[in-house]
Parts: sequence; C-alpha cells; structure tokens
Amino acid sequence: LSEKCSTSKTADGAVATQPAKPKGISAVAVLWTFGKCLSALLPVYLAGYYRVSTSLLVFGMMVYTGWKHAREAKEARLKSAIQLLDDEQEYASGKRSKIKRDLPAWVNFPDVEKVEWLNKVLQQVWPFVGQYLEKLLVETIAPSIRASSTHLQTLSFTKVDMGDKAMKVVGIKAHTENDKGQVLLDLYINYVGNAEINVEVKRYFCKAGVKGIQLHGMMRVILEPLIGDVPIVGAVTMFFIQRPVYSMIMDAIAAFLVLPNRLVVPLVPGLHVAQLRSPLPRGVVRIHLLEAQNLAAKDNYVKGVMAGLSDPYVILRVGPQTFTSKHIDNTDSPKWGEIYEVIVHEVPGQELEVEVYDKDPDQDDFLGRTKLDLGIVKKSIVVDDWYTLKDTPSGRIHFRLEWLALLPNTDRLEQILKRNESVTSKNADPPSSAILVVYLDKAEALPMKKGNKEPNPMVQLSVQDITRESKTCYTTVNPEWEEAFTFFIHDPHKQDIDIQVKDADRVQTLGSLTIPLSRLLSNSNLSLDQWFQLDNSGSASRIYINSVLRVLWLDEERISSDMSSDLAAGLSSQLPQQTSPHPSFATEGLLRIHLLEGQNLVPKDNLMGGMVKGKSDPYVKINIGGETFTSHVIKGNLNPTWNEMYEVILTQLPGQDLLVEVFDKDMDMKDDFMGRLKISLKDIIDSQYTDQWYTLSDVKSGRVHLILEWVPTASESDTLDQVIQFYSRQSYQNKAVPSAGLLFVYIEQADGLPVKKSGKEPKVGAELILGETSRKTTVCDRTTSPKWNEAFTYLVRDPREDILVVKFSHSWTLPIASLVVPIRELLSEPELVLDQWFHLDGASPESQVLLKAELKVGRLLQRSLHEIVQSNKSRSVDIPPVETVASSVTLDKDVDKKETVADVTEEKLEDSPSPAVALPPHTSPDISFASEGLLRIILLEAQSLVAKDKMMGGMVKGKSDPYAKVNVGAVAFKSSVIKENLNPVWNEMYERMCLFQWYTLNDVKSGRVRLILEWVPTVSCNDPLDQVMELQSLQSYQNKAVPSAALLFVYLDRAHSLPVNIFKIWIYGDTNFLFFCLKVCDRSRSPQWDESFYFLVRDPGQEMLIIKLSSAWDQPMGSLVVTVRELLSEPQLVLDQWMHLDGALPESEILLRAELKVRVCVCVLECSSGLENLVHSTVTGLPAENLRPADEEVPEPAEVLPPQTKPSKDFGKEGLLRIHLLEAQNLVAKDNLMGGMVKGKSDPYVKINIGGVTFKSHVIKENLNPTWNEMYELVLSEPGVQEIKIEAFDKDMDSDDFLGRCGSCTFCDWYTLNDVKSGQVHLILEWVPTVSDSVRLDQVLQLQSLQSYQNKAVLSAALLFVHLERAISLPLKKSGKEPKAGAELVLGETTYKTNVRLCDRSTNPQWNESFHFLVQDPKHQILVVRLSSGWDQPMGSLVVTLKELLAEPQLVLDQWFHLDGALPESHILLRAELKILDSKMVDMISAGTLPCAAGNGQVKLSMSYSSQERKLIIVVHACRYVFSDSKDGVDSYVSLMLLPDKSKATKRKTAVKKRDLKPEYNERFEYDLPLEETRFRRLTVSVKNNSASFRSRDVIGQVRLKLHIISTCPSCGMRHNLKLRFFKCVPSHRHRQIFDFLQQPIVGS
Repeated sequence: LSEKCSTSKTADGAVATQPAKPKGISAVAVLWTFGKCLSALLPVYLAGYYRVSTSLLVFGMMVYTGWKHAREAKEARLKSAIQLLDDEQEYASGKRSKIKRDLPAWVNFPDVEKVEWLNKVLQQVWPFVGQYLEKLLVETIAPSIRASSTHLQTLSFTKVDMGDKAMKVVGIKAHTENDKGQVLLDLYINYVGNAEINVEVKRYFCKAGVKGIQLHGMMRVILEPLIGDVPIVGAVTMFFIQRPVYSMIMDAIAAFLVLPNRLVVPLVPGLHVAQLRSPLPRGVVRIHLLEAQNLAAKDNYVKGVMAGLSDPYVILRVGPQTFTSKHIDNTDSPKWGEIYEVIVHEVPGQELEVEVYDKDPDQDDFLGRTKLDLGIVKKSIVVDDWYTLKDTPSGRIHFRLEWLALLPNTDRLEQILKRNESVTSKNADPPSSAILVVYLDKAEALPMKKGNKEPNPMVQLSVQDITRESKTCYTTVNPEWEEAFTFFIHDPHKQDIDIQVKDADRVQTLGSLTIPLSRLLSNSNLSLDQWFQLDNSGSASRIYINSVLRVLWLDEERISSDMSSDLAAGLSSQLPQQTSPHPSFATEGLLRIHLLEGQNLVPKDNLMGGMVKGKSDPYVKINIGGETFTSHVIKGNLNPTWNEMYEVILTQLPGQDLLVEVFDKDMDMKDDFMGRLKISLKDIIDSQYTDQWYTLSDVKSGRVHLILEWVPTASESDTLDQVIQFYSRQSYQNKAVPSAGLLFVYIEQADGLPVKKSGKEPKVGAELILGETSRKTTVCDRTTSPKWNEAFTYLVRDPREDILVVKFSHSWTLPIASLVVPIRELLSEPELVLDQWFHLDGASPESQVLLKAELKVGRLLQRSLHEIVQSNKSRSVDIPPVETVASSVTLDKDVDKKETVADVTEEKLEDSPSPAVALPPHTSPDISFASEGLLRIILLEAQSLVAKDKMMGGMVKGKSDPYAKVNVGAVAFKSSVIKENLNPVWNEMYERMCLFQWYTLNDVKSGRVRLILEWVPTVSCNDPLDQVMELQSLQSYQNKAVPSAALLFVYLDRAHSLPVNIFKIWIYGDTNFLFFCLKVCDRSRSPQWDESFYFLVRDPGQEMLIIKLSSAWDQPMGSLVVTVRELLSEPQLVLDQWMHLDGALPESEILLRAELKVRVCVCVLECSSGLENLVHSTVTGLPAENLRPADEEVPEPAEVLPPQTKPSKDFGKEGLLRIHLLEAQNLVAKDNLMGGMVKGKSDPYVKINIGGVTFKSHVIKENLNPTWNEMYELVLSEPGVQEIKIEAFDKDMDSDDFLGRCGSCTFCDWYTLNDVKSGQVHLILEWVPTVSDSVRLDQVLQLQSLQSYQNKAVLSAALLFVHLERAISLPLKKSGKEPKAGAELVLGETTYKTNVRLCDRSTNPQWNESFHFLVQDPKHQILVVRLSSGWDQPMGSLVVTLKELLAEPQLVLDQWFHLDGALPESHILLRAELKILDSKMVDMISAGTLPCAAGNGQVKLSMSYSSQERKLIIVVHACRYVFSDSKDGVDSYVSLMLLPDKSKATKRKTAVKKRDLKPEYNERFEYDLPLEETRFRRLTVSVKNNSASFRSRDVIGQVRLKLHIISTCPSCGMRHNLKLRFFKCVPSHRHRQIFDFLQQPIVGS
C-alpha cells in the first residue's frame, strides 16, 4: 500500500508539505483486528456462560444475516450504477480526445488557421520538391554522413523517389509578437507518403532502403531578413522545435532539421548564412533539480516476497541537450540538489522533458515523466513548484527554474560573479555568468601540407576543457565553414578561447589563435567581428570569426516577493563553529611491545640429510588489532636477541588478543613453525606494565621474553620534557623511537574550496601526513563544501618538532589547497586541543576547513631509571656469548678490535661517583694551532716535451700522452692525461695545507712546464671576503676545482655529562668536503680528546661544521651544528666556548674552539722548468726572495673610461634609396613556337643593380606588358656617385634571353630599353632624407600600413645607426682563458657581426665598428646585441627597445650599458641613433600627383565622419583614365558596398555618365554607422560599365578601403574629413590594389 502525502495551508497561504508515512505493518491495525474478533466471540461466550437457549441464539443470527444480506445487495446496486456512470464519462472523454487527435490543429486551437489552398499548391509542386530533396540528400546529407565515420566513407544514395503523395499542412499559426523584421510561422505537418529511398555502402557490399515514410510534427518557418527589394524575403529558415514523430526515416535526416540545427535557404546573395543558421539564443534556463517524493518502488527482494524501494535518477532533455543526474540508492524520496543550464533557442515552443528511472544492473525501470513549457519560465522569470509524474501510479518531482536574460553589456557582470559564488551544487558544475557564441566563417591562405598538397582544414575551438569541432572542408586553402558554436563561460575575466586550425587527420596544425575573453569585455557590444592573423601559420594566413558574448542576468525585480524571499534564504547556511565528533573520538590508547630475546628454541635446520642436527634462523611475527610486525632474522641461533620495539594504537574493546608466532627462515621452502603464544589485551591493560618470559605453545621447547606496556596518556604537557629525555636514552635494533604522545585528528568539513580549471566543482579528498605516516579520507562527490566526518590517530615522536600537513586534492591528482599545523601550537592550548576553522594555503581567500586536533602526552610508569638498569643487568646473565666486531678509525691508522658481549657485561655498568671538577671556560690548544697556511698550485701547460710514443717498430716517431704528478710533503696530485700532445694545456688547480716551508722545482733535461705557485696567507678578519668570493667566481679549471675562500681550524678539547651507556664513545666531524674521526676514549661520561683539525672552506656563508658523537657506530650520543657564518660576526673570527649537544641530556656539553681565517690577495710567481722523460717533478724548494709580501699592494694605473663613443664623422650620414618597379610596355618577344614559325611572347623579369647590390623581380609568364608592382630599399652614403643599372631578361629553361637595359635614371619616368628594338620600363626612384625627430613618424607608419607590393616588401619608417666601440670586464672562458670577444647585432631579420680577428684575447675588447638597420616599426622593434667568444660561448647580451630612442633628445642613446648574463661589472659602450625617413610620397599620394601604373583607371573619393550624427559620409568626385575598348568612352557609374554585410542596405551607386573617359559625379552618400564599428568594416568601390553586354564583365575595376583609419581620429563632436585622392582601379580578377591611400585629417565645422 502506498500512502499519499497530505498538504495543508499555512497562515500565509503557502503550501506546507507533510512527510510521507513510513511503510510497514501498523501495530494499531493489528490490535483493532484482534479487538473485532474478540467482540464477535464475546456474545457466544456469554450465551454459554448464562445458559441461554440455543434456539434464541440461532434466531438472533438469522435476523442479523438477513439484514446484512439486504444491505450488501443495496450497496451492490449503488456501486453498479456509479460504475456505469463512470464508464460512460470515461468513454465520452476518450471519444472526445480521439476525435480531437484526429482533427486538424486549426479545430483544437483557435489561433491555428486552415490552409487547404497551400495543400493544393504542395500537391502541384511536389515533384519539384522531390527533386530538391534528392539534391539535398545527395549533395548535403550524404557528405556529412560519410564524414561522420570512416566505415561510411563509401555511402551513397542510389535512389531517391519522394512518390506522388504530397505532404499536407493541416494548420498554420502566425506569431505576431516577435521581431518586426521577420515573419514567424508554425506549420503542423502530416505526411504519409509512398517515398522510396535506397542507400548503398560499397565498402561492405551493403544495401538498404525505406519505403513509405510517415512524418508528423510542428515545423517552424522563419522568413528573414525582410528587405526592400524582390523577393522581399532574404532567406527561409526551417526547423523542428521538437523531434517529430516519424517511422522508417534515418536519424541523420531527422537530426538535420531539429533544433539547434536549421535548414537555411538563402534567396539573395551576400547573406551571413552562419548567423541565420545559428542566431543568438533567446535565453538560458537554469534548472535546479531539487528532490522527489513518493516515487514508485521497483526493487523487490526474495523473488518479490519482500518489497523494496528504488534507486532513482533523472534524465532531462531540452531539444538535443540531455543531462543525467546521479542516482540515489534505496529511497523513494531522493534529494539531488543539482544544477543544469540549457540554451533556449525558441520560445514559445521548446519544452523541458523529464523522465525518472530506477537504476538497475540490467535494465532500468521507468518511474514516470513530465513536461514543462519553457515559455512559462520566460514569463515568470522563476518557477519553483512540484510536478506530478505521469504514466506512473505515484510520484512527484520538485524543480526550480530560472530564466536568464542575455545582456549585451557588462554593467551587472561583477554582481553576477559575486552571486554565483554563493550558489552551490552537488554535481560540481558552477553557475555560468555568460555565454559565448562563436561564428566560424572562413579562412584564407592557409599553409600547404607536406608535399605541397592542399590541406583538409577543420577547426577545434576550446574554452577550458570544452572542445568543439567544425566540419571538414576538403582540399582547399581557403575553407568556408559558416558554423556557430556556443560555450558557457564561468568568468570572462580569466578564460580564453583557443582556436586550432588543423588538417583532417588532427596531427598537422595549420595555425592557431588565442583570444582572451577580456578583449570582448572592452567592446561596447561585447563582440569581435573581424579577421584574425593566425599564429604558427603562413605569413598571410588569417581567419574570419565573429565572437559574441552575452551576460546571463536573473531579473530579480520581476520576481514576486515570496519567490525573492526564498531566493535570499537559499544562498548560504550558517556554518558550525566547532566540530561534533563521535563520543568515541580520542579514546584510543598506545600499546608498546618490546621484543627482547628468545631461549631454547626448536632447531629446524638439519645438515647432511638430517644426520647432523643444525640450528635455526628465527624471527617473530606479532599480530594485534589488524597490525602485523615482523622482526629481523637472527642467523643460526637458538637463543636469539632481537631488542626491537613496536607500537600500535588500539581501542579498549574486549576480546582482542596479542598473537606472537616464531618461525625459522628458509630460502627454498616455506618457513618452519617454531611456536606461538596468545596474550589477552585486557590483561595487558589491567597490569599496565608486564616484563616476563612467555613459553611457546605447540612446540617441544622455547620461550620468548617480552615487555608489554600500556602507555597511559594525559591532556597536559607538564611531563613532556621528562618523557622525551627518558626515551632518548633508549635504543633498539630496528631503529624504532618511542612515541612521546598520540595525536587525534577529526576532520569534519571544508568550505569555499576553489573550482577546477574546467569550471566544474572538485571531488575533494584530504590526505593527512605526520612524519612518515599518511592517511586519506574518502573522496566526496562534486562540491566546494565537502563533508567527511572522519577521525585519524598518529604516533608523535616529538611534539616540539613534528608537523601535521593536510593536503586537499581533486581525486588525488589535482592539488587544491593545503594546511600546516605545527604540533607545538597544541602545547600552548588548554587541554592540548585545537578545534576551529583553519584558513587554507594555496586556495581562494574564503577557503577553510573545520578540524579538531587533540594531543595526549604519554606518561612514564612509576619505575625509576635505576630499576630499569638493574633489570637489564639481571637479564644479561642469561644471554649466551655472542661475538661482535667494532672498528674505530683514527687520522693516523686503523685499529680493529674484537670483544664479546660477555666480556662487556663483566665490567661495571655504572660509573663510580666522582668528585665535582671545575670545568675550564676555554680551550687550551697548542701554540702551533691555526698556524698553517695554504699552498695553491695551478698547473697551466707544458712545451717541447719528449716524444715517447713510437710507431712501426720505432721507425716512425710519435708523440706522448703526458700527465703530471705534483708531490707536496706526503700528498700527491695527479693531473688528467692529454692525448698525443707535446705541448699540453692542463689548467688545473690543487690546494694543500702545509707548514711554513717553501719548495723548489728541480731541473730536467728537456721540456718545460708552466706552473703558478701561490702561497695564500690568511687574516682573522672578513674584510677581504667579498673580494675573494668575487675572484673565486671568475676562475674555472678543467678539474672542476673551486678555490678556497678561507681556512677553518677546529680544536676539540673535551665533553661532559654524556648519556649513560655500556659502550665506548668516539666522535667524528664532517663538512661538505672533508671527514675526520677522532680517537676512541676510555669509558667515561666526560671524555677528553685534545685534537685539532683544519678544513678548506669554499663559501663561509653557506657551509657548516657538523660534529656527531656516537657509540659503537650505531647509537647516537648527541650532535652539534656550527654554521661557519656565525664565525664571521665574532671578534677575530673565533668561537671558543662550551656548546650544548643536541639529542643528548640537557646538561651534555662539549668544549670546542673554531677559528676562521680568510685568505687575502697575493702576488703570483710564474716559473718554468724542464721535465725529463715525462718523469714526476719533485718540489724541493721555492726561493723566498721571489715572493712579495702579502700586505704590499701592486700599484696599477687606473684607466679612465670615456663616458661616450667617438664614431667617425660619416656616422649616421647615410640615406635611403627607394626603388618602385611598376610595369613595362612593348617588350620584345623572345619565345618562338614550332621552330620559329609562330611568334610567341616572353617571360620577363628585371634586374636592378646599384652599389654592388642586385635586386631581382619575379617572373611574369607570357606577357609583353607586365605589371610587377615591387619595391626595393637600399641604404647609400653618396647617392650622386652611384649609378643605377636596369636590365630586363626573358626567363628560359636553359639560358635567359636579353630584353634590354637602361641607365642614368631620374626620379620618375618611363625608361626606354637600349640594345633592343622596343620596350619601356616604368620606375619610381625616391631618395628619402632622414630627420632626427619623430613628428612625422605616425604619418610614415600610416603610409606603410596602406601600401602593398607583390614582393611582400614593407616600407621602412626609419634608419637605425649603431656604433659599437668597446666592452669592459667580460667574464673569462670556461677554460680560464681570456675570450676572443665578438658581437652579433640583431634587429628583426637583419644580423651583423663584428670582426672577431681585430680583437685579441681580452676581457676589455675594442671594436670601433658601425652598422645600420632598416626599421619598419620603431614603436615595437628591439635591437639585440649578443657577445660571445668565437661565436660559440655566450659572454652576455643587451636588449635595447627602439621605443626608448623615441623619448630621447635627437633620438640618440650614447652611454655604457650593463650586460645581461655576464658579471655585475660587465658593460658595453654603444651609440644608437634613430633617424626617421621623411618621404615625399606621403604628400604626393595625398595630393594625387604620384604616378602609377596604367591600369584600368583611377577614382577620386572623399570620406568624413560626423560624430554627432554617427554617420559615415562618402563623396564620389570623379574618375580618370577609365579603360575603354572604344574611343567614345563607356557608360560608367560608381558602386559602393560596406562589407562584410552585403545586403542591399549597404549598397550605394552613382548616376550613369554616358560615353565619358573622365566622368565627374560629385555625389554624396551617408551610412548610419557607429564609430566603434568602423574598424571592422571595409568599403568596396567598384567602377562599372552600364553598357556591358551579357557575356562581357561589367566591372571595370575596384578598390577596397579599410575604414579602421576613421576610428583612429579623435572624436570631438566635429566632422573629420579624410581626403582620398586618385586611386588606381585594377581588374577585379587580378590583384585588386596597387596603391592605397593616406589619411590626412582636416578638422572643421
């Protein structure tokens, strides 16, 4: 039985829902049934009790039976009548519904009209519709199917016959409430046809077909745009809002016409089909899937005997957009709390379809469905209601639907982003703040594939982790996609759209583009409609994209007050201030298990086949509370000693046992069992401390010695120091360290975690790390506020040092945040507890976690240390003798000692009490302490060594493979071997500490070696340290040696109050480079060494001295760390005092003296000696008179560096010659056909030579009147002296034919070619002077942007002159030699190098060389100077932005520049001078006097923009030199079109001028155009022939002008005139523009 939920009205009228009653057997119903049975039997009992007559009882029963029978008959008649009435009503209702379904839509809906006339028209034109559909299937749908799968690449439609039964339109509805610029119609279609469509897949020999198609549905038809010319309608758009009812039709055809897909049929050219096919959506609906109630139960158990519940989930559909919620296990009232966002294209029309299912392993059960009209959501803004599920006995679902309008501005964006932060969802998809619609139009000039093949381009568009792909355009470099894509945007400030143009194989990238969405936010209409240059592509590759961003806005002002209060109440809930763990939290305890030894274990290893009894290799396994510990193996011993300790955290639950098992380790077979024992945990907890022998069971003999300790804990830190001190004295073979306490951590929840980069909410898990112990929580579902409610326990070794680290991540892969809690913070808290919200590092400011950390410190049992020592002593008697070997290493010799444990135990374990001895405050080293110095030996090279290697039996003399040995005292250094060289170069350095003794090299017979011997004196101050470190960094040696900066002398005197131990003590110290061990002292807690040591110190600021005291090499007794930098702050760089030992007792100290001596600069002695027969050279003495005192400074003359360069007088005097090769006429024909019988043409090209530089034009195929339109530039110093030579040639396969030459060129003219019969060449020669100011730079750059040439040349805007004079303090090479420095200067694609041969090896090279560069854009280009040695080893670099020169007086920088990547003192002296090119072409183009090639004519225009009226004004003045086949002229007119919109609204044209080669129009045209849109527009000016015939072209020529120049003019409310002079009109089938224009703003009223 299912019981429905009841509802009641509250005081304010709201509907309050009561929870459903639980299902099951009611106790009240059972009692009521029992009561009724008892009351029925009671009269019988009473009748028998009082002895009433039976006949009287029978008579009473007969009366009752008759009355009941009459009543039941009456009720049956009433029920039959009611049932008949209900059946009649149901039948009438069903009949009426059936009639309505069969009737056309115009009968049921009054606003749907009957269109029988249209059906008659369709019947007449149906054959032609069939032809169109056949073309649609074959040419459009079939290619899309073939591209969708590799298996369908051979698919084709073999037969398409739509039959003779036409489609019927049973009703039509016209919508008048929409945009006035369109006509919107709804057609109710009913089609039952006899069509036949056959399909064949040739690859698999598969054929299929359909016959008899049925189609029922509502098709929406949009007629837009409406234009003022025939055919009035620009295009027809058709689509189904909902998937139609069909039979036997392919999904590809159905999906082709279902939203968001549309069929667009353009009726006029020039329409933006992509925008018509994918217009901006009407809005976005945000769906909150909240909960459901009283769902049907579909899960049964025990074959249906027991009824269960369901595992419901929901599927939501809006058109093709489908979402599936997560399933909730075992409930009929699930709560989802998920958010989805859907795009609504058409309202009214689209509906939200909801279906609920029960999740099953095999097939999901249906739980109901419902539909919601999204048009209601648009009107109500917010709909929050319960919806009853249909097609199911019971169930309803709760939705909250929000209509988000699309705003074309960013006024409310910040408010929306802030609101979205408070909205949470369990499906981890954060709410979107905007949508992005990308219209992908086309691309041009894409690069070719490998092998010079045309690519098959497609586009991948990505926003974060959402990627969409366009269709593929095959074999073209100019693809046209005309597709649109929509993306949800979470934060436009942070997201980008990434566009990748790829070949169809997705491997080769043809270009890429990244557009930050913040760029759209800066535009007033939030859109970008323009060409974009592709990166990593061809130089001319570009793509046309229109990106539109719309902000999603929930208009709360239109929401009712009740709904607004619900909206505000659901934003966020109050967070708890503290955790609420389970009462069992922090109740665990610590069990410490000390495995000491075993005795009389069973032998398991037998020798010689069992004839000889062996021993065993025992080890122990300890298991308790799910934890298993395994000891190490003791080889061949029946009385092993383990001395291992284990710790385990346990709850005090009854029934737990400690299981100990002993095994014999075998290599080849299973380990042998040697006994077990079991101890109850309750007994251990009761006794707290147990130390006894336990007999092993299940074996003949054997016992194990264990110490079991249940460690009590307390929430106070008073005894912490005592506990840590006590545990520091204990050591175990398994290196275990006893824990000082337990840390209990309860992690409850987190809040405000950041979302993923994809915008989705994370699946958060937390990893808690303390030391080497790591624990992980479960991973929560997608949310930014996860809840775990999990507890963990950790062993804490030292609460003062340990740190708890909590790391949050998404599914353990993507880090989100972290938290660090030092355990020492708990020591200062009451009861050692921290329970609060913690801020998370590495996340957003509002990210936090609620966590409880509780520390419990272990307490020592009431047993004194003396008792423990006594118990150890009593146990040691039972230990069998075991030999141990200990070795100690001293500085002079190695000593090996052997002693047994038995011998050790015989000694006294405790030191006898000694009288108090006064400790000295300082050390007392020997007088010679710290008197050593440093001898540095630098082995450089050798010359003329003896050749010792002979070949061919000594007949041919070879070379040698020399190396050197250097002996100083008892220390020998050996150099590396140089292969086959009699003049080797080693460049190696050695350092040796020695006394004040000097040694001299002995002479040898032949050869000489070059050495630098440096005695390095030291001082007790740190003044020269920086100079020494700097010199150290400048030197490098082949043997990787680093010179020492100082000497550290250490004197170790004594120590006192070391911890008690039964072993002997020794000490060792180490640094990064040296390691020393001291002698072993006798048994004492206050050892004395009186030894001194020295160390070479490379970097006193980084190195440290470490002294470690140890016993038996394995038990640490304490340590000391002394950083060398501490000595730098001490007087005389000396530390001499008692120092506390770490890791020992509080009173343990060591007396030590550490003295640092810093080396100073000395003179260098260079000596040369012979080396006989490659024998070793012996140091016997070094003359003291060759040395210079250390404190004597060598005076060096200080060089005064010049502050500026001194270039030559001709520096910066050069100018620029600009050559513009236009065209040629009447060239000689050199190509003959058919052996000379037929005259051909030529393939001309031109060579221009001036000043030793040659320029070559491209070849024009088969043309005697070629047009080149190429430009060349050349920097010259004296233009009057140079002669220009021009030669024309005919390109041939073998040898090029001569077409003529000319010289003595002037400014601009036609030049007649000499040495040939005919021919002229048209050139423009311009000598461009330079100026030292940037006034005309903007005009020159504008001219540069408007000029285009066939050879892709770009006009230079300036000249850069660079004079490189010298450099100082360059670094040495890696070999230690001075560099041969050269400089490489790079600007753009131009590179110059200095002459390296002029600079000998030096760190201060001088070049005095000058260079010049052509600069195209001084505002963006940079000059890079790279210094290197021999062009292979970098020595430093310099970057100078030319923008810096524009801010300098006279545009000059002349100074010392610091070099990057070199030494701090490395500088270069350089002069950089920029000169702007003052071209006269600017004025000539503006005045219209610049000659150009004779094309099809020129046109004169003027443009202005009125800021007040927001209009673009164009005046067409006149044309000249209009091309005409006849002498009378042509009937010409000028046509204007404002691209990219090619509609009639953007077209203008002048009146026709009859038979005039120089027509004058003087007509004015206006366009309503916002100023910010001008940069995306282009103006096409076409001169057309009105009298052109049908076969001839009507376009004489055209020019395309970019209007972005208007947006660069200041808008001050005035009219800005842009005078455009004469332009050349070239044929439209050629390159369209030779000369562009230059803007010249004229401000006026």
